Amino acid sequence: MNPLSPVIALLQFTTILPLGKMAPFDSFSRNIWIYPLAGYVTGGLAGVVLFLLPAPPLVAAGIGLAIVFFITGCNHLDGLLDLGDGLMAHGSCEIRVRALTDRTIGTGGMALGFMVTLVSWGSLASLPLAFFAIILAEVAGKYVMAIMTIFGRPFHEGLHAMLHKYASPWFAIPSTLLLLPLFLPVSIISVGLMVAVMIAVPAILITLSTRLFGGVNGDVTGASGELTRAGVLVVLACTSTVSAPSLLELLL
Repeated sequence: MNPLSPVIALLQFTTILPLGKMAPFDSFSRNIWIYPLAGYVTGGLAGVVLFLLPAPPLVAAGIGLAIVFFITGCNHLDGLLDLGDGLMAHGSCEIRVRALTDRTIGTGGMALGFMVTLVSWGSLASLPLAFFAIILAEVAGKYVMAIMTIFGRPFHEGLHAMLHKYASPWFAIPSTLLLLPLFLPVSIISVGLMVAVMIAVPAILITLSTRLFGGVNGDVTGASGELTRAGVLVVLACTSTVSAPSLLELLL
């Protein structure tokens, strides 16, 4: 088997990039710890455009997010919208699951999607190094999707259940190592707050989803990536003017 098959299968699953013949999906499902690599690709492509684009910050931020949405086929955004509908539904667990998995988008989904996207756009527009921020935020989002897949107990049979079946808790270690290089040039304060976001998002979503839906599905996992991206961008925007040593400076 091609050693790149897991990465190709990951990108075919998370993006609309034309990558030729379909790679065996099983090669990724048994290696979901590589999720952050997809963030390097989606965030990297958007970051290159932001680095080269001579546009005002608000326009550049909007274009950067639009590129990410386009490359990912809006799949994770769709999960966020579905989660919004599920959270806004009233009644039993069955009613909430029906709202979560219904293909139509309601007011709750539109509201949550608008709020998270607006926060992401405003935060990205306020950052002087937006090209680096979108890469970091995308990788962090995909990392949290790996954590959700590893620890989020599925409530029904489906794609998330299949990925969860092959996941092992130790996958969190190599997945974290894929994320660490992007932390090195960032201030220690920002790193601490971003780590808090990447712990809080999956912890809250798994707890909330287990209570409301009986577990986690692919929509909730996709939503975790969108929420993490927004949270990381907010942290970077709020700490961009704070003077503190970076991890690399502390290590040296």
